[in-house]
Parts: sequence; C-alpha cells; structure tokens
Amino acid sequence: MRVDILASGSGGNVIAVQSSGNTILVDVGIAKTKIEKRLLEVGIRPDSIDAILITHAHSDHVKGLPLANKYHIPVFASEGEWKSIKGVDSELKRIMISNQLISDFDVTSFNVYHDAFQPLGYSIVDRVGDKVSVCLDTGKVDSEMIEAMQYSEFFIFESNHETAMLEHSNYPNSVKARILSDTGHLSNKQTAEALSKLVKGIGEKIYLTHLSSNNNLPELAKLTTISVLSKNGFKVDEDYEIQVF
Repeated sequence: MRVDILASGSGGNVIAVQSSGNTILVDVGIAKTKIEKRLLEVGIRPDSIDAILITHAHSDHVKGLPLANKYHIPVFASEGEWKSIKGVDSELKRIMISNQLISDFDVTSFNVYHDAFQPLGYSIVDRVGDKVSVCLDTGKVDSEMIEAMQYSEFFIFESNHETAMLEHSNYPNSVKARILSDTGHLSNKQTAEALSKLVKGIGEKIYLTHLSSNNNLPELAKLTTISVLSKNGFKVDEDYEIQVF
C-alpha cells in the first residue's frame, strides 16, 4: 500500500491511497486542476482513480469534486453529507454504508464528531491486508473510532491546534469555542492521546495533517505525539515513523 498526502490544512485536503494498481482518493478539497497536477507529480493518472471518499461536505474537503464528473469517478459520502454536496452527476453518487468493497479495497466508515450533517472517518484495507485509517475533522475520539482504526499500518490524523496558542489567539471567542468543542477540531494533545491507544510499535507510519496555520507549529505537533508515545516505550524512527503535513 502507498499513501500520498496531496494537500492538507484549511486550504484543502486530498489523500491518495494506492494498492495493486487501484487508487482511491479521500477528500478532494482543492481545485480540480491542482489535484490533477499533484496526482501526476506522484505518478498517478487522474483518469485511473477508482473512487472518491468524502469525509464531510465542507469546502476544504469537496472543492475539487468537478474531478469526478470529468473522469466519471464514483463519489461515496454519507447520506447526511449528500444534503450539502452539489454538482456531482447523479450517476456518480454513492451512499457510503458502514462496510463495503470499493474497487479492490475493503472500506469501513465510522462516525466522527464535527459540525456537519454526518461526517465520517475511514479505515481502508487492501487485498493483502494492509490498512490505512483516516481521521480528519473531529472534536473528539471515542472508543468506537479507536476500535475501527486498530491494527493500521498508516494513521492519518488531524492535529489541528495547540490549545494554548488558540486560547491566546485573536480569533473571536465564538470561533475559539467552536474549535475547542466536541464537534470542532483535535488538539495536538488529543491526537497524541488517541494515537497512544493505537500504535503498537510495529513500524506504523503516522501522518499528522490539517494543522492550523495560525494556532499550531509542525514541530510542536510532532513533538507532542512523540512525547506521549515515548511514555508507552515507543521510539520514533525505531518503532514508528511520523511526518507532519
């Protein structure tokens, strides 16, 4: 299995998952032309995409959906999120159920906590059993989410903000409250604590994504997770790998 983070952050999110000649995208949150360019940069032809999975319908996750119409790519999203998704040709619309075979991948969706109609996270398993779990916009991580993501080789997690930076920012109090709520975004600490329940120290690859450009620092996000995992006896670059996007 190969995973490429093509875009990450409030400006847009795109993840490509490849295995055995099959490719699916999780979210398409930047312009169609930019997605095409970034796919080609990592050796993926845009007309080879088998499916698009949408976590939720906020613009930084769906802006590039014209890609689906151009290349006739099926789009999977929860029934609730289709209330907000516009412009996808009707024959390409698919309702995501809890577990289904999509292309050559076994895809399990799980509920997350965000201010959208029915946002989802995904665990994706290829034909040889490799697994990637995607947990983006959510205000908290519960036991059912942890269970769905167990035994993954790849963890793609939101590590949105450092709480102290957010609290001292010039954001309006209403925005701060939204981000810090159970339907907002994960802090570095929340992400690290969730990963501490998932990482087994068998060489997992952790990708920290969706960082706030105003209320976080890549090195701070990385060090928070490393510090928490070290308490479980895991050493970075020996027991697991970590990258920040």
